[in-house]
Amino acid sequence: LHPDVFPGVRKMESEIVSMVLKMYNAPEGAVGATTSGGTESILLSCLAMREWGRKYKGITEPEIVVSVSAHAAFDKASKYFGIKIHHIPVDPVTRKVKIARVARAINKNTVGLVGSAPNFPDGVIDDIPHLGVLAKKNRILLHVDCCLGSFLVPWLEKAGFPSEPFDFRVEGVTSISCDTHKYGFGPKGLSTILYRNPEIRRCQYYVKTDWPGGVYATPTLSGSRPGSLIAGTWAAMMKMGEQGYTESCREIVGAAKLIASRIEDEIPELFVLGKPLVSVVAFGSNGGVSIYDVGDQMSKKGWHMNGLGGDIPAIHIACTRLTVPVVEDFINDLKASVKTSRSKPSKQDQGSMAALYGLGSGVSAGALIGELASRFIDTLYLI
Repeated sequence: LHPDVFPGVRKMESEIVSMVLKMYNAPEGAVGATTSGGTESILLSCLAMREWGRKYKGITEPEIVVSVSAHAAFDKASKYFGIKIHHIPVDPVTRKVKIARVARAINKNTVGLVGSAPNFPDGVIDDIPHLGVLAKKNRILLHVDCCLGSFLVPWLEKAGFPSEPFDFRVEGVTSISCDTHKYGFGPKGLSTILYRNPEIRRCQYYVKTDWPGGVYATPTLSGSRPGSLIAGTWAAMMKMGEQGYTESCREIVGAAKLIASRIEDEIPELFVLGKPLVSVVAFGSNGGVSIYDVGDQMSKKGWHMNGLGGDIPAIHIACTRLTVPVVEDFINDLKASVKTSRSKPSKQDQGSMAALYGLGSGVSAGALIGELASRFIDTLYLI
């Protein structure tokens, strides 16, 4: 709240934003801000879309169009900010959002589109160039969520891996979210939101000029923000540098690609979803095993696996630098878990993941899972 009192922190924040803008090939005049994490960055992108639509197009009933694979924070923003949200299915093979369906969902109230690079469930990058074409054609905004790709996707080509267009070089991309606390190795609790021009960024500001306490103006949702996280992130980025992030990308993405190829070549009971280009590898069952039971078996062996509840039952691993030296252990444990699951009678000794996703689908199942999740949150505050 007091950048004049902490000029060093203010300068470090501006330099963090400048470095991330450069990573994402931002044009001259592009701007940004730091936030408390990926969720706040996404919330602000949606808030900016809403206010931009109101200010520049007179839209009073804003709508956004997102993939079903987009981060749940977009739904959170929809609820918080009164934005109608349209969920578009992904192609069952490529796992990318269906562009034709996105086009049909756009109407006079649409303020923005959303693409992921990559998405959280499958680790797949959406067709950002075609989303950009739709955004320009309809004179609306396009946000690309790179929170998970963060400090990996910008370095794919330099690290020798294939990539796909995703950043500000794509015409039509107007904002990007990028976490510094993931693969940027900054302290947890800091992210960035980037905009093609300052006019869009101003749509996320809050300014109150008639408060008895003085003028109250904040760039993000927070009031006071922790300078220690900004300083820690700045230090991490200066220490790593372009060479460090390129090598980190080479190791982490290399580990993910090795895991994907080993699954496809050596574990016939499983298949990899789509063609992941970054750090996430999602896989499902070809039959004969319950993929959620496989996830439970892996949990018993110490692996943290995410259960995915979309159109195709699956689990995924998000590789980090800790994964790099233990790829062989992961594959061996996965083979053993598949063997154990294959030998079990149906639904015998279900673990937590298999039990949760075995509840079924529909309104009643969703309500039950929602109640379980809410009660779990309640327990976090018990003394």
